This record gives sequence, structure tokens and C-alpha cells, in this order.
Amino acid sequence: MNTTINKTLSIAVFSGKGGVGKSSLSANLGYCLSQLGHKCLLLDCDLGLANLDVLLGISSEITIQDLLSSDISAAGIVQPIAPNLDLLPSASGVPELVEMDEDQRGLLLEKLQPIISTYSFVILDLAAGLNPTLLSMAQAAAKRIVVLTPEPTSLTDAYAVIKVLSAKTGLQDFLILANQVQDREEAQTTFHRLDAAVRKFLSFHLNYLGMVRNDPNMGIAVSRQQALVEMAPDCIAAQDIRVLAERIQSLRTALLPDLANNPVLRNF
Repeated sequence: MNTTINKTLSIAVFSGKGGVGKSSLSANLGYCLSQLGHKCLLLDCDLGLANLDVLLGISSEITIQDLLSSDISAAGIVQPIAPNLDLLPSASGVPELVEMDEDQRGLLLEKLQPIISTYSFVILDLAAGLNPTLLSMAQAAAKRIVVLTPEPTSLTDAYAVIKVLSAKTGLQDFLILANQVQDREEAQTTFHRLDAAVRKFLSFHLNYLGMVRNDPNMGIAVSRQQALVEMAPDCIAAQDIRVLAERIQSLRTALLPDLANNPVLRNF
């Protein structure tokens, strides 16, 4: 009988389209959670088109691809990037990772489980758009964050990915993060437009996680391959990300009883 009590909150971060700042937000949320004293793992699940290591200025010779092709363990791939913060990098230009079958996904999950349970938070940075691996990993996580911007295409694509996930997996719990907004009013307007469409056509409601305001420092941090919250900790976007991290910290505390008897990642 398994008596292990899970205390790890796994969070899948994804978007309907690329270019909405999803990976930068994943990385910076990881930094903020680690600064709050939590052990956090960034898991680059943009399989076949990885970029978390590039964003953070890290060179990765061994990646998640090696878990599927060798006897190496996940512990042998994890790279420390800051106190309390580790990265499990993925590979770029490897179509086999995007097109994993059920057996390969099962092997990946089997190799990940021993290490991910040692963290308070595991952040899965998923690919934008829709593919079978994304659907499986989004379903496997305990919580899901959908990142979108006020652009109409971002809204329609976010709706599409929520619709497909809901139809194929039955999921109806999505946290919405409005990125690159001018102010709180624009963030709320962006959320309510998406929520109204989901309520009308899918018959459930979304949950608002928060916002990150548009900030030129984010682009500078990306070009310098640094975390924004490290490079410019007092800028408005960094302030917003810290607020989000505190909300996610509170969410984990509230969910601990539910997490206790479930695996960190459900079956892919």
C-alpha cells in the first residue's frame, strides 16, 4: 500500500498561440516561488521546441529526450539554476518528442515521478497550440494556467485550446493569466471576454488568476537571457509576477488535503 503523502503542486502553463510570454512567465514564477522558500522545478515540456534553457542562459547537453533513449534518471538531467530552483531541460528539433505514443509517455512519467515528488512546485511549461502530448500533460497536472494577451487572436486561440481540452478530457478548471496588459481594467476585460464565451458555449466558468502588465524590461531580460525578477526586481511586471506567485503559494496550501492522496502527475 502506498503511504506516501504528496505535497507537490503540479501546474501546467500553456496558451492557445505562441508569442504571449508563456515561457518567460513560467521561468519567473519559478524564481518567485523559490524566493518564497519553496523548492521548485521548471519542467520544459515544449517538447521538440524547447526554450527555457535559452531564456535562462543555460547550455543543456543532456535533456528530457535522454530519459526515453537511455538508462539515465531524471536526477541526472536536472540542472540547478538558483537556490531552491531547478530546471529539467527539453530538446529542440526532435519531432519524436512531440509525437510520443502512449508507451513513451508512460515511460517518461515513470522516470519523472521519483524526482518531482521532492519539490513543492513543479511548473510544466507546455507548447502553444494543440497536440496529443500537450493534451496529456495538461490533464496530468493538478492545475492549469492559460496565458493570453488582449489581442483578438490570443483570445480566440485560448478559447479553442480550452474547448478541445474540455471536450477530450472533461477538464473544466482553468486559471486565466492576462499578460501584456496596460492596467487592471484591461486585464479584467480580457478575462471577462474569454469567460463569457466559455460560459455561453461550453457551459462552465473560468477562474481569474491575475495579470502581468506590459513592461519593456521583460524584453530586455529575454535578450539578456536573465529572469526578469532577478534583473529588474522592482519593475511593474516583476511586482505583478510576485503577486501571482503568492496566490499560487496560497492555492497550494488550500489544496494540500486534495494533493495528499494523488500522484504529482496523473497518468499521461
